[in-house]
Amino acid sequence: MIVLTIARLTLREASRKKLLIAVAILTVLVAVLSGWAFHRLLALRCGERPCDAATLKLVAATLLILLMFMFSFVLALCAAFVAAPSIWSDVESGIMLALLPRPIRRSDVVLGKWLGLTTLIGGFAAAACGMEFVIARVALSYVPPHPILAIALIVAEALIVLTVSLAVSTRLAPMTGGIIVVVLFGLAWMGGIAGAVGASFHSRAIENIGTVSSLILPTDGLWRAAIYQLEPAASIIAAANGGRAESANPFLVTTSPAAAYLIWAAAWLVTVLAAAVWSFGRKEL
Repeated sequence: MIVLTIARLTLREASRKKLLIAVAILTVLVAVLSGWAFHRLLALRCGERPCDAATLKLVAATLLILLMFMFSFVLALCAAFVAAPSIWSDVESGIMLALLPRPIRRSDVVLGKWLGLTTLIGGFAAAACGMEFVIARVALSYVPPHPILAIALIVAEALIVLTVSLAVSTRLAPMTGGIIVVVLFGLAWMGGIAGAVGASFHSRAIENIGTVSSLILPTDGLWRAAIYQLEPAASIIAAANGGRAESANPFLVTTSPAAAYLIWAAAWLVTVLAAAVWSFGRKEL
């Protein structure tokens, strides 16, 4: 199929970029440092006594969530700046003019590039997150309650950013499009925190900010769903936090997002991908 051929060529082109090599090296470095940090948790003391198992589990879960947040941010950056030039650069260089006169539809180009970049980002996310889970298991005997689902949600968050960047690349230059998408990603995260604060203080106006932002760009909603899958038992969280409100900790989620929201995120991704196909189909080359 033409789509698979374009996906393979997109993977080959992306693999030549030094950005991916740099990210891979930094990922290994972070893995080594996190392994040392998890090992040092064994010597953690609470006052004059060694910490109990529940406290160690909570600390390990918190450290793992912080690491996953870092990876989710890195994935978002990679997705934005790898996808942002994917179509615009080919149009500017003239490659697209040589490619499209052949029996290749513009939709094949968009879908092929999306599939190739999805494979790249998804593979890296699964490998990086899986490596951290293994390190946590070996160093501290801690495994998140639902590691596979957590990885899937983190990958989905990155795919949202990737799809938006691909759609933007049909109309805007790579630097402009990449910056816009990264700013939107940051605003969505801040909107999620604002929504949690509003819910804690019973402010409907502030809470609506988080709700609207999570619907416009569902990255933060997917990230919070991933946090929920990474946390230990709710009873341990409640005991360790002494009943404090969720808003006091942006890395704490006490309830899982509804299935309807996950369906919305999936529909949102398909809609934006369809918009990218439509936009490129009407672009003058």
